[in-house]
Amino acid sequence: MPDFTIYLGNKNYSSWSLRGWLMLKQAGVAFDEVVIPLYQPQSRAEILRHTPSGKLPTLVHGGFAVWESLAIGEYLAELFPAAGLWPKDAAARAHARAISHEMHAGFLPLRRHFPMNMRSSFDRAVVPEIQGDVDRITAIWRDCRRDYGAGGDFLFGSFTIADAMYAPVVSRFRTFKLALEGEAEAYAAAVTAWPAYQAWLAAARAEPMVIERWEF
Repeated sequence: MPDFTIYLGNKNYSSWSLRGWLMLKQAGVAFDEVVIPLYQPQSRAEILRHTPSGKLPTLVHGGFAVWESLAIGEYLAELFPAAGLWPKDAAARAHARAISHEMHAGFLPLRRHFPMNMRSSFDRAVVPEIQGDVDRITAIWRDCRRDYGAGGDFLFGSFTIADAMYAPVVSRFRTFKLALEGEAEAYAAAVTAWPAYQAWLAAARAEPMVIERWEF
């Protein structure tokens, strides 16, 4: 039995769960996963059995719980340095952390207007409220690819925590048919084609649960 268990929300809708799961896949360790359906009468009580935050994802390792996606990533990076969850170069690593925290703390208008729904496709305009978020995110992708991305298809070449943090944004852009150009489109295509992302996407599409608030 694997030493790691990650508790997740619905794969179709839970962007933070996707982030933590992708970090585990990149770490290359065996793990069990448990999906706790969100917005059900028993959801909060079940989540609180595993994390005091009442939120998902939560990683349990040998009885020790780590919650919040970035904290999960940092924990795995310390345990498995050879997995390259952060770039080796100090400047690149600092930049990766900065843009990861920017994603963690920001872009709230985009999150509200483009909620994650991986199995669906909708026509929804980019309203002025979120255009700044879209512009900043695509600029991050272009700048990282230009300055740090040599040697691979991801923001810092190989897949890192930073890519896990932005993967749900790629999903949102695809769901809501947002047109991307140049380096931003190439990056989004690389994330979408990554086998771990494809595995999650297949599971999301197969889920029976529907959360009406995130359907349009």
